[in-house]
Amino acid sequence: MHPSHATPHPVLDALHARRSVRGFLDTPLPRKTVEAVLHDAARSPSASNTQPWRVYACAGEARDGLCAELLALHQAGGGGHREEYVYYPPVWRDPYLSRRRQVGKNLYGLLGIDKGDTHGMARQYARNYEFFGAPVGLIFTIERDHAQAAWLDLGMFLQAVMLAAIGHGLATCSQQAFARYHAVIRARLRIPDNELVVCGMALGHPDPDEPANRLRTAREPVAAFARFAGF
Repeated sequence: MHPSHATPHPVLDALHARRSVRGFLDTPLPRKTVEAVLHDAARSPSASNTQPWRVYACAGEARDGLCAELLALHQAGGGGHREEYVYYPPVWRDPYLSRRRQVGKNLYGLLGIDKGDTHGMARQYARNYEFFGAPVGLIFTIERDHAQAAWLDLGMFLQAVMLAAIGHGLATCSQQAFARYHAVIRARLRIPDNELVVCGMALGHPDPDEPANRLRTAREPVAAFARFAGF
């Protein structure tokens, strides 16, 4: 797996083990475990050590209340809610379109959702708003007046959280879907208006019986995305 390392470092194992888990056990996580994951992830780099990320963790009644409101709102058509920033390109093109379609095909195939089954796809998408059953939901924000550096920093921090979770025997799924309902999330979790709700993340123990958790996405070879000079 790691041709340049005779004895792989554990971080390499974590990188290859990381995946988006879409089915969790309802086993509760103590606050100290969530704090430990975030403590380790906070070693993530940031521009001039600005550490611009903010995290809002919810569990128990706080999580359940948020999920119930979001699910009801989403199933009722969304109520006109929109995300506050552009996430996807306005027009898809290859190779990105093909990759996106392939992962959808693979996921829905595992779940027994046939092509054209819009209701089945909608039901699966709605599971985002219950954190796929995870006992802990994380919401990530940055302050509105930050520039591109903070977005890069937050991205690295998100990866650090996902890897730190593996180190603590847990799994994750990062979820941009929450950005659409930022107003509801802001009210529920008391997020200040000067912070932009960027995304969420499910955190917990993976359900070994969840078919979606058998998904393993492909990666392009290095030669497809890297160019070398001077070697």
